[in-house]
Amino acid sequence: MDIPVVDFSAGSLNEKHATDDQLQKLGNELKTAFSEVGFVFLKNFGITEEEVQRVLDISKTFFLQPDELKRPFCRETFSMSPNHGWVSLQTERLNPRRPRDLKEAFNISSLHPDIKWPSSGSLQDFHEIQSSFFLRCKELSLRVLRVIAVALDLDPDVFLSTHSLIGTNKNGTTLRSLFYPPVNPETLKEDQLRCGEHSDYGSITLLFQDSEGLQVRTRSGEFITAPVIPGAVLINIADLLQRWTNDKLISVIHRVLLPSVGDPSSRQSLAFFVQPDDEALITCLDGSNNYPPIKSGDYLIQRLKQGYLKL
Repeated sequence: MDIPVVDFSAGSLNEKHATDDQLQKLGNELKTAFSEVGFVFLKNFGITEEEVQRVLDISKTFFLQPDELKRPFCRETFSMSPNHGWVSLQTERLNPRRPRDLKEAFNISSLHPDIKWPSSGSLQDFHEIQSSFFLRCKELSLRVLRVIAVALDLDPDVFLSTHSLIGTNKNGTTLRSLFYPPVNPETLKEDQLRCGEHSDYGSITLLFQDSEGLQVRTRSGEFITAPVIPGAVLINIADLLQRWTNDKLISVIHRVLLPSVGDPSSRQSLAFFVQPDDEALITCLDGSNNYPPIKSGDYLIQRLKQGYLKL
């Protein structure tokens, strides 16, 4: 089974210029992908490869600094947004049965004007590049959520009203620049991966990646490799949207493998984790009680506590 590739041109149009038939066709394609695979590639979605590369480049400049220069921006040092900032190597373990993940990250979860950003030397554009890309991803995410609502025969704006605070301290949506450094076989632990098996937490996730390594678990339990398709973004359903839709759309397990033996390359990706507003109460939209109601912010805190480790 392959991950479907869908043309998002109709979803990228101003809604006055996209016909009902175009949106319905697009919605049906997304619904099929998200209900059977949980993942889909979108092409013609409005963000250029050049924009993505700018973020990857400035992120890599940050990651290749000595740790002492990154430490002032460490996650949990931002009181108003505790998930914002640098995550050092092997701080996370997304699969508790495996050793710590071989990755580091920079989380952007708030655009509050008082947030401190890396700005020295070649990082003087870090704030502008990252925050601009955050807003581009926000715009795309809201368009995707609107099409999903159409596909489920819901009010087109049903999800938008609960994602109105993205970029503020009242919403946990996070842009993560991820860096997977070259693997040292001498320090590698048994069963260690670049990122352990997990599902995402919120509504949807947008993923831009520069090389292969991501694997997605199918309904039969096997893992398939997600290819890198130039000019496409990979989007998946996350846990809260599965709960919201009472399993009509599925949040599936995925992981990032180690490179092949002898491969000295690093890996980068950009993940935009879309979360409903903290106070949004997630209940099954069909009126069933298969999942107990939970606030988006409470669920996010629970999952973050499970994944992060104290060094």
